Order: sequence, then C-alpha cells, then structure tokens
Amino acid sequence: MQVKRIKRIVSVKIIPRIILILMCFIFILPYYWMITSSLKSSEELRSVPPTLFPREFHFEHYLQAVQFIPFFRYMANSLIIVAFSIIGAIISNSLISYGFSRIPWPGRNLIFSLVIATMFIPFPVILVALFDIFAKLGLVNTFFPLILPAFTGGAMHIFMMRQYLLGLPMEISDAGYIDGASEFQIFRILILPLMQPVIAVTAIFTALNHWNDFLGPLIYIQDKNLYPLSIGLQFFRSEQLVEYSMLMAASTLVVLPVVVIFLCFQRFFIQGITVGSLKG
Repeated sequence: MQVKRIKRIVSVKIIPRIILILMCFIFILPYYWMITSSLKSSEELRSVPPTLFPREFHFEHYLQAVQFIPFFRYMANSLIIVAFSIIGAIISNSLISYGFSRIPWPGRNLIFSLVIATMFIPFPVILVALFDIFAKLGLVNTFFPLILPAFTGGAMHIFMMRQYLLGLPMEISDAGYIDGASEFQIFRILILPLMQPVIAVTAIFTALNHWNDFLGPLIYIQDKNLYPLSIGLQFFRSEQLVEYSMLMAASTLVVLPVVVIFLCFQRFFIQGITVGSLKG
C-alpha cells in the first residue's frame, strides 16, 4: 500500500513538476541569453566557447543603446499605437460580441460563422488590398493604418468575448428590460462591468500584437520619426557589422514592458481565458 502511494505521488506530483520546470527553463533560456549578452563586452561575445555568465558587467550598453537611436521617440510612437489600438479593440470587440451573444436577430449564427472564418485568411492575402485602401484615403505614412483595424474588431477576440458573454445569465438583461433600460444602457451599465476579465485578455493580446508588430510599420510608415521600436531595432544592424551588445540591451528594454504588463494583469488574463473557454 505504501509503495502504491509513493508511486502515485511520484507520477501525479513529482514528475509533472519536473517536466514543468524543464519546460520553463527552455522558455526562459533565450531571455537569459539576451540579458547576459547585453552585459558582455564585444570581445566576450565573440569568444568560443561562449560564456554562460558575463566576466564583467557592462551596464553602459543600455545607455549607449538609447543614445544610438532615438529610442524614447520610437517608444512614444509604439505607445501611441498600442494605446489607441487597445481602445479600439475593447470598444469594437465588446460591442460586436454583445450583438452576437445577447441580441437575437435573423442570420446571427451565419454571420458569426463568416466572421470566425476570417481567422483562416492569411494576412499577406489582404495586405495589398488594405494598402491600396489606405493609400487612396491618404493615410499611408501615418499611424492610422496601424490603429484603425483595431476599431473594426478581430475574429479571435470576438469569439472569446462571445463565449464569455454566453456564460452570463440572460436574467441580467431581462432585469434591465423590466426597468426600462435601452439595449445600450444594459450593455454599458450591466454587462460591461462583468466583462473585465475578458476585456483584460483582449487588451493584453492587442498590446502584444501591436508592440511586436514589424510588418505593418514596415509597409505603411516611411518617415523615420514615426518608426516604432520594432523598426528602430533594425538600426543596430548595418552592412558591415551588427552592434550585438547594444542590440541585446535595446531588446531587453523592449521586452521589459511586456513582462511588466503580464505580471500586473496575469490574474485577469488567466481568469478570462479559463472562464471564456469553459462557458458557452
């Protein structure tokens, strides 16, 4: 009996934890290498075999990195794009998902299926058409082509919010109807406060996508003063050499806000994912 209990503890608790620790180590390794590389000298970076820990710490690489390019200007551009995209994503996706989940209307399920089908369309397929639209509107070389799509909703966020809203009792809306509230008042006063977890997930996903977006700014933005950080990092590379130390230092600074955002909102992130997937 004691042997069976030990085997059960090993198979259920110990082995899964060992596997999780190993997986965490694999995922953390690239970030560890990036941070340590940012603190190494150029000679140490070229050494063979590579060192796992810096012999000397060169924190000046971070100061050199922010001075090598207009780092804070590019960061401000990235923050503008991310902030307005989050606002657009929250407004559009919450309204659209509310219509697909709480309001009955003819053809609702068919239209929802078509919206979900857009998830399978690769972005390069519609890239030329989008560029042509924004070019004719005179919006190329501005932030609008990077921000406006967030105000039209995204299939993944709509699906996630709809699943979450399907788990809310319809009695909440019925109580609003009885009190004489309009549909928009029910959405704004009763439903929207209950959507905080899934709204946080949408905000995190939107922030990550636009913070790391490289292809969009590369296509639409031509003025160097409007570049976000994802494009600005390319200035550490030239035809002759790559400033690896400063590139790794700048990359660490770019990744840092993402880590902070996730640590601050991980409770809402996990809650929104689990509730949205279990209900509906």
